[in-house]
This record gives sequence, structure tokens and C-alpha cells, in this order.
Amino acid sequence: MSSDDERDEKELDLTSPEVVTKYKSAAEIVNKALQVVLAKCKPGAKIVDICEKGDAFIIKQTGNMYKNAKKKIDRGVAFPTCVSVNNVVGHFSPLAGDESVLEEGDMVKIDMGCHIDGFIALVGHTHVIQEGPVTGRKADVIAAANTAAEVALRLVRPGKKNHAVTEAIQKVADAYDCKIVEGVISHQMKQNVIDGSKSFLSVSTPETRVDDTEFEENEVYAIDIVASTGDGKPKLLDEKQTTIYRKDESIHYQLKMKASRSLISEVKERFPHMPFTSRSLEEKRARLGLVECVNHGHLQPYPVLYEKAGDIVAQIKFTVLLMPNGSDKITSHTLQELQPTKTIDDPEIKGWLALGIKKKKGGGKKKKAKKAGEASTEAEPMEASSNAEA
Repeated sequence: MSSDDERDEKELDLTSPEVVTKYKSAAEIVNKALQVVLAKCKPGAKIVDICEKGDAFIIKQTGNMYKNAKKKIDRGVAFPTCVSVNNVVGHFSPLAGDESVLEEGDMVKIDMGCHIDGFIALVGHTHVIQEGPVTGRKADVIAAANTAAEVALRLVRPGKKNHAVTEAIQKVADAYDCKIVEGVISHQMKQNVIDGSKSFLSVSTPETRVDDTEFEENEVYAIDIVASTGDGKPKLLDEKQTTIYRKDESIHYQLKMKASRSLISEVKERFPHMPFTSRSLEEKRARLGLVECVNHGHLQPYPVLYEKAGDIVAQIKFTVLLMPNGSDKITSHTLQELQPTKTIDDPEIKGWLALGIKKKKGGGKKKKAKKAGEASTEAEPMEASSNAEA
């Protein structure tokens, strides 16, 4: 890497106040978009309408920013709005003709993202369509995902290793008698890179491995935890339900079909870096060209996976900036009141949750557990008959 490249890379991380502002602006928009989507999650609501509402809100809000910038700043949807219900693990963002609707009692996972100038803020949230507190196994699985995410937030810090986070997440899930869904990876993010090479698994499997790595100051991560009351080994039931794709810039295979070349040309122009939904493309051309583009690796699909019928799946995802003064969780939403059937008694888990996420002023680089009077960054385990917030 040349000195110019090194300087450019340095300028585009969290050492630049402008970069931090862009991350936080994207986070503010996606947090508001999540509220808009949640308000639409009612019995009888069409899922595709909700997804379109979320994306439209992000496009409108980002469109109002940097209008008068001298250089064109790309901005908009970083990950299409997905609304995945009950045993659907994620990535459900159906085409316009889909008639799927929400029902009373559904557990809804909302997953979405916004970017400004390629600086990405992602959020994932779980909500049960009902009045009053969430109880039983639904409460257990949401609490498992949320508590595991809060532990991960406290362990994803400079100097810590990624495999230690994976082990901790597993321990939390076991405490709630739930499984972490296999194949879900939390990635570092950079400008225009939603799935950076540094990452950690939520659960280790022989099929899914990531390189051992150490977290560093000024990095950005999307912490993504998906928990299930089932066995955590989801299956692809119908490839036709896949609607979200991302352009792989490393592939240069010469496509044969005119429809495929036309499609990939449109994607390069409109979605060069971020995942997109085929709903946003001209439907007939997309249908004709997608297969060849996927088969030859030009487009990487985000499949819709399922746990077994009757299982329920919860997701908590947030974006965290590893700032010099501590970790800054910039995306989230308050959970409903939960009344889990399980209680966290494990002292190691309680110790993790007691860790502060901000460094103490004047305390140098030492990281100490928070004192009793400094509860603002301390997480509580979600226990039976207790209120719970994200």
C-alpha cells in the first residue's frame, strides 16, 4: 500500500469527525425509520407495504441531506427493509405481488440499514404484535438475543479477541435454553463495505469459520445476534423467496445473456456497493437476468432461511463505533416489556453485563467495572417478571 493509500484510509475512519458525523446521521435516520416501520406492524398489514415504507422513508430523509455538496455524496438504503415473521430467520422482503400479512401474536424481526457517503448504520429489532408484556418462550428468545448482544457490546473492544465474544454469546443463549442460529456473522464495516474481513461468529460450527482477530480502536461493527427456540440450523425452503442481492466487485465473468448484462449494468449504476432488493428493479428484466448473474457470482444472494414450523426466532442488531473514549452504540430501539421464564444466575454473565462501555474520564486506558453510581452503561440480565429495555 502506498503512503497516499494509507493516508486516504486513515482519513476515512473514526479519527475524522466528519466520518463520525456521517455514521451518526445515518444512525439517526435508520432509528427513525425503524419507528415508522414498527408503527405499521399491525394485524392485517401487508409485509411488502411495510418494507416499501421503510425504504421510502430512508430514501426521502437521506435525499434531504448534502443537497448542496460540491461533490456528489451517495446516500440512501444500505440494507433493504426486511420483515421476517416467527420461524423465518431473516431477509424476507417480498416482491410487490406478495400477499403475506401480519397476524396478532406474530413475532416480527425488522432488519434495515442506511448509509451516508458509504458510512453504514444497520439495525435489527424484534417485536411481538400484542398488547401487554411478552411472556413464555417468546420472552426467553428475545431476552437471549438481547442479553447476548449486550454482552457482545461489552466484549467487542480494543485489545479483545473475536473468539472470546463467540464463546460468551453461546453461554448466554444456553442460560435461556435457546440456540444461537448458525451462520450469522457480525462484521466490521468500512466506507462502502458492509461485510468487512474482520468479523466474529455468534456460534462456531465446522462449516462456518472466521479468522482469529483482535478488535482495534476506531473500528465500526454491526453486532448481529439471532436466537431460536429451535435447533438453530435453518434451511432454505424456496429459492424464489430470495429478493436481496449484493454486487460482488471481484467477479469479472462475461455474461452471455443480454438481459443479464443489462441487469448488471443497472446494478453497477444504482447499487454499486450496497445490498438491494430485486423489487427495486424492472421486474421482467430482473427475473430473466438474475439467474445467470447469481450462478456466475456477480450477485451474492441473501437467502430467506427457516427454522422448523412452531419454532420462533428473535434478532437484535446494532451498529457500534469503537471510539477512543469507549464504545458508542448508535442504533437501537427499546424492547417491549419481557417476562422470561429463565433467570440469569451465572456470575460470569453478570460480570460481563456489569462492564461499562465508556472509559472513565481521567482514568487513562484502564478498563474497570462500573461502580454502583454509574449505571447508565450497565446492562441488566433479563430475568423472570422484570421489565426489559434494549
